[in-house]
Amino acid sequence: MRQTASILAAIAILSLVPLGCSTGTDDAGDAGDPGVGETQVPNPLRDAYFGDLHVHTRFSFDAYLFGTRTNPDDAYRFAKGEAIEHASGHQLQLQSGALDFQAVTDHGFYLGVLPAMDTPGHALYETGLGAELRDLGPSAGFQRALEAIREGEMDELPEDARNDATHSAWRNIIEAAEAHNDPGNFTTFIGYEFTSSSDDSGNLHRNVIFQGSEAPPKPFARTDSRDPEDLWRWLDDLREQGIEGLAIPHNSNGSNGQMFRLETFTGEPLTPAYADLRMRNEPIVEMTQVKGTSETHPLLSPNDEWADFEIFPYRIATSLYSEPKGSYVREAYVNGLVLQETQGFNPFRFGMVGATDTHNSGGTPEEDNFHGKVGLPDSDGQRRGSVPLAEPTEDGEMYAQNAYGYWGGSGLAGVWAEENTRDSLYAALRRKETFATSGPRMRIRFFGGYHYTDDLTSDPEMIAAAYDGGVPMGGDLVADEGRNPRFLVWAARDADSAPLQRLQMVKGWVEDGEPRESVVDIACADGAIPSGDPLRCPDNGASVDLSDCSYSQDLGAAELSALWTDPDFDAAKHAVYYVRVLENPTCRWSTWDAIRAGVEPNPDMPSTIQERAWSSPIWYVPGR
Repeated sequence: MRQTASILAAIAILSLVPLGCSTGTDDAGDAGDPGVGETQVPNPLRDAYFGDLHVHTRFSFDAYLFGTRTNPDDAYRFAKGEAIEHASGHQLQLQSGALDFQAVTDHGFYLGVLPAMDTPGHALYETGLGAELRDLGPSAGFQRALEAIREGEMDELPEDARNDATHSAWRNIIEAAEAHNDPGNFTTFIGYEFTSSSDDSGNLHRNVIFQGSEAPPKPFARTDSRDPEDLWRWLDDLREQGIEGLAIPHNSNGSNGQMFRLETFTGEPLTPAYADLRMRNEPIVEMTQVKGTSETHPLLSPNDEWADFEIFPYRIATSLYSEPKGSYVREAYVNGLVLQETQGFNPFRFGMVGATDTHNSGGTPEEDNFHGKVGLPDSDGQRRGSVPLAEPTEDGEMYAQNAYGYWGGSGLAGVWAEENTRDSLYAALRRKETFATSGPRMRIRFFGGYHYTDDLTSDPEMIAAAYDGGVPMGGDLVADEGRNPRFLVWAARDADSAPLQRLQMVKGWVEDGEPRESVVDIACADGAIPSGDPLRCPDNGASVDLSDCSYSQDLGAAELSALWTDPDFDAAKHAVYYVRVLENPTCRWSTWDAIRAGVEPNPDMPSTIQERAWSSPIWYVPGR
């Protein structure tokens, strides 16, 4: 791949004036860290805010069976920095400080039904299924509940009693969101999870997030329809009534190829109307969370050395392997370009966010503060398989054999917005000026334009110039008389995590009707310059001491940035670009478990991890 001197000069600049800032930092342009009750001054150049749009509490059928008894009020107290109680009895608290925003997203189907089945005096308490689930306990009870759902037993419970439980839980969720929403300081969103699946157990789950205080009488759930198109039409109908909302698909990695399949749920060909319906209601995708990262897969991206990051191989809630093709976001991006060039529409123009999907009412995405995902069943190292069992199993296994070892300590949503309010954050979700992180609060900015000057990175008005002369992540960069665009990229480390190692550009395009992709390093830490074909940074020598999880402090960068030009740009072809930034290696949660238990790390689990963040894409659109 060719490389110009101007690119080399740009990527050598590793510590530039920050392109923006997040709440509580002292970076230039920061709106400040408001005290309790103070209102933040809106920043027209936007700040980075971090939050979690995927949190389950006691009102989710599975979370309740896992032993979780905390409620939406507890979830919001947790997000604001307080400690809450885990199902096992220990305390659960964020180490990196309060979040900026959160949504409680309990499962819409059978919402509140399991807690009602455990509440003396409620009609559901007296049912035979209720008594059976109470006797079975967490793990066996969860499997029995799934069986009851599959066999239709849950639907045979008294309808009035089910509706009463659901309406009561939904009111509680709304009231908690309203009570904790504090414009300028902490934002809540009313939401829930649409928990659908394909006939082959492919995951089709979506989180539904509403913009304001208006919400429907009850969630649209899989008991209404399993077809995501029906969910999108329901959202369209609500919009006409003045209730604005959007859906966020998650765990496409566990969809068995169904999330981004090239036909509809019912097997029909994709159409422009389908693409419009989907993009109107589904502008972003949750790309990383506890149940794995859905950026790409080694089988789909064999030339990407970092494609194996936190891969969860199974379909959700099964031991069946998930088909990678059709399940990962990068492939969907490029398949969307194929559809755009051959049929004139693209249904896969998603921005990216991360989340935790915690079922503990609070997610801790810090590797050294990992508490699992599902209450009692994965509440300690032995249950998660990171620490040896007290005694080997009958088969001689030293470690628990389950899927929990594939959990990732992920993730968070990053949003660039003028202020920390519902309207401002929601508008950012809509325009896709968002990014995903695997847990640390790294910040990343990404712009594309045609008239960015060589001195842009030293311009005191850099961000204003970047906006004025181009588009931010999530936008379309329309052709400008065949000019080659320039991309302004910047990333800053989380001060509570490791330094940054490399900044990468991921590109997708279509060649002779076939999808293509490339990954190149565009900025390196420690003064290094990318070289080779494809461009790669040399190993900077950063290491981890597995005896205590200390890591190199004198290597890596606080910031990485580049003003990059695509040397293989073709003005006639659609293309998609997004940015990935990697930290130096640190200990994975499973190694932290082993150190605390005084044992060696499980040799079958990765001992270290390279935390990372991903920008939403910029789409290049050729002239018409």
